[in-house]
Amino acid sequence: MLVRPNGEQRAALVDYADVATMGADFEAGHYLGRLDDLDCYAVQLDEALEAPPETAFEGLRALYGRLPDAYFSIAGRAVQILLWDQTHRFCGRCGQPTVNAPAERAKLCPQCGLLSFPRVSPAVIMLVQRGDEFLLARNKSFAGGFFSVLAGFVEPGESLEETVAREVKEEVGLDVADIRYFGSQPWPFPHSLMIGFTARYTSGEIRLQEDEIAEAAWFSRRGELPELPGKLSIARRLIDWYLDQP
Repeated sequence: MLVRPNGEQRAALVDYADVATMGADFEAGHYLGRLDDLDCYAVQLDEALEAPPETAFEGLRALYGRLPDAYFSIAGRAVQILLWDQTHRFCGRCGQPTVNAPAERAKLCPQCGLLSFPRVSPAVIMLVQRGDEFLLARNKSFAGGFFSVLAGFVEPGESLEETVAREVKEEVGLDVADIRYFGSQPWPFPHSLMIGFTARYTSGEIRLQEDEIAEAAWFSRRGELPELPGKLSIARRLIDWYLDQP
């Protein structure tokens, strides 16, 4: 993301004039919507370009907490739409080049008529409770040693509740019940929708899915906790909600 840093803890989005000086192709831009009285667009810049004075290129994760929440949400939308634009330039059915559909955000194949919409991958994320304890695990793919709640992608033909039960069983060998919706969060890394749940442990002993889970254990809300995920994620929202319960 091209941004205008404002001290170590804040950043601002650039405006039309900043991007115009870099030779951006506005005709190939994507309209994102309207915020207050501003129209918002995403445009792809040449990776070889250098940032203009008083601006910098920064990753989306690094901008969390430094951009206002509304702007960060728009930035996440922009990243996902540009990724979709880059990865759907050819038809997945017949291989012909696609064009932008005239009346909706989709790629249209002029040859066979296939419409390809921006991809959203639904995933569940769940906090499992057992009395005054809750389950945390460390995934082998995590950078660093932090623990989090379990999560996994929805498979075709599954309900969200079925995915919760299956993922808990597969990853740690436990059975759960009372699966209840908590909240959701767009997760533009790269194009997920995280759907949060709580669940109650019913039976089983922890058995790790060894190719995915490095460690898993029960933790007391009143005891010492391991390193937790950052405030950016719905995982931390689930954990903080549980820790705040009376």
